[in-house]
Amino acid sequence: MCLGIPGKVIEKKGNVAKIDFGGLIREANVSLVNAKVGDYVIVHAGFAISKVNKREALKTIKLVKEIIESKV
Repeated sequence: MCLGIPGKVIEKKGNVAKIDFGGLIREANVSLVNAKVGDYVIVHAGFAISKVNKREALKTIKLVKEIIESKV
């Protein structure tokens, strides 16, 4: 099983993009997907592995934040 986290591409230079995971910014390799600034992608192990629609991405980001804040 793998865990992929959705995030928004906020900057892209070649195959490396800055991804916003709901306030946490990290870099990821986007060579596996045709992503552009503004797209939402699923990131696993430092690689964007697929694009996802904005509504689903925001819903998942919200759920992850709720889990973290609840300290389950």
